Amino acid sequence: MPILIVGALVFAAMIGAALAGGLLRAWQDRRPGAADEPDGAEGYLVSAVLGLLALLMGFSFSLAVDRFETRRVLVLEEANAIGTAYLRTQLLDPPHRERIDRILVNYTDNRIALAKASPGDNNDLLRQNDALITDLWAATSAAFVTIKGMDFSSAYLDSINSLIDLDASRKAARAARVPSEVFAILIIYMIATSAVLGYVLIGVRGRIAAGFALVLLAVSYLLVVDIDRPGRGGVRESQAPLEQLRDQLRSQQPDIYDRYR
Repeated sequence: MPILIVGALVFAAMIGAALAGGLLRAWQDRRPGAADEPDGAEGYLVSAVLGLLALLMGFSFSLAVDRFETRRVLVLEEANAIGTAYLRTQLLDPPHRERIDRILVNYTDNRIALAKASPGDNNDLLRQNDALITDLWAATSAAFVTIKGMDFSSAYLDSINSLIDLDASRKAARAARVPSEVFAILIIYMIATSAVLGYVLIGVRGRIAAGFALVLLAVSYLLVVDIDRPGRGGVRESQAPLEQLRDQLRSQQPDIYDRYR
C-alpha cells in the first residue's frame, strides 16, 4: 500500500478516536453532578499515555534505523568486495581475466538497479542477479584450473566467495522488516492516545493543541514506516559507493594493468 494512503488511514482513525473522546467528555459533562467530580488526574493520564507512546515510537524508530544502517553498511562492504575481486582478477591470464571483468561490471550495474527497483517490479533483475552469480562462479572455476598450484589461488577464491556472501546478506537485509506486531501495537497506542487527547483537551485551544499533536504523531509514524520500506519509501540507503566503483571500472582501459608486464 502506498505510504500516503497508509498515513491517511492512520490519521483518519486517530481523528475518529479523538472525536469519540470529545463526545464522551461532552456526554459526561452533561450528567447531573458532573461539575463536582474532581479532574486533577487528567494531566497525569495524558503524561502517562504520551510517555508510553513515545517509548514505543522510539523503540520502533530504533528498529527501523538499525535495519537502515545495516543496509547502508552492506553497500560499502559490497563495493569493496567487488573492487577487491576485480583487482585480483587482473592477475589472471586471458581469456579468464576479460571474462570475469565483464561479469563483475555487469554485476555491479545489476546491484545498483536492483537496489533502486521497487519490490514486485524487480523479478527480472533478481533473475539476472542469480544468473550473474552463476556465471561468475563458473568463470572462476574455469580460471582456477590455471592458478590452483599458486598460493594466490586461495586469496582469489576468498574474494569471490566474499562477494557472493554479500549478495545473500544484502538480499536478507532488504527483506528484514520491523515485526508487523510492533506496528499493530503502535497503531493501537496512537488511536488510544488520540482518544485520550480528545477527551482531556477541550475548548478551541485544546482542540488546536490536540490536532497539532495528532499531526506530529502521524508524521512520526510515517517516518518509521518509510525507513522500514527500502524498496518503496523515500528514505533509501545511498548507492554512491557502488556507483563510484561502476564509473571507475567503466572508465578504465582494458590494458591499464598490463603496462608494466
